[in-house]
Amino acid sequence: MTAENPEREPVTADDQVDATTTPAASEEAAGAGAAETDDLTAITSELEKASTELGYAKAEIANIRRNALARIDRAVEDERVAVVGKFLDLVDDLDRARAHGDLESGPLKALSDKLAGVLDGLGLEGFGTEGDAFSAELHEAVQMEGDGDNPVLGAVLRKGYRLGERVLRTAMVTVTDGAPAAEAAAE
Repeated sequence: MTAENPEREPVTADDQVDATTTPAASEEAAGAGAAETDDLTAITSELEKASTELGYAKAEIANIRRNALARIDRAVEDERVAVVGKFLDLVDDLDRARAHGDLESGPLKALSDKLAGVLDGLGLEGFGTEGDAFSAELHEAVQMEGDGDNPVLGAVLRKGYRLGERVLRTAMVTVTDGAPAAEAAAE
């Protein structure tokens, strides 16, 4: 220790500590080292805690983002269903006109074809043709003929539609008995 600077230890030219160093100075240095170790431990602990909290925050943000994207997808799908659902009555009218032969030529045929193309592009699928197996989830039976052992669709009064996996409207049908499954397999 020098008189000018009592905290610093004097160093000789060959990097040796001066012989005037006292044991009290080395005890102070050991105490300072222990304090630095405690500070380092505290800082390391705070860093680990902050890293953990950062990980939780990142996971929460990822969950919020994923949930928001899922809600957006559901909202888009719901709006698509709502818009396409409003055109189902028009599609029914065009189907009836086609059944009567009014859509074989002319401007109404072109309009019908364009509308069908747009709705097909959106994923609208019709179902419910005569002879299909009856399913209570897809068909609304308004009349039943036979004993119901092998129910199939008879007359289709109103076609059913689905958009992707979502059923927009069930088909309104009459149900009859089809050929039993054993007889159909034998034929």
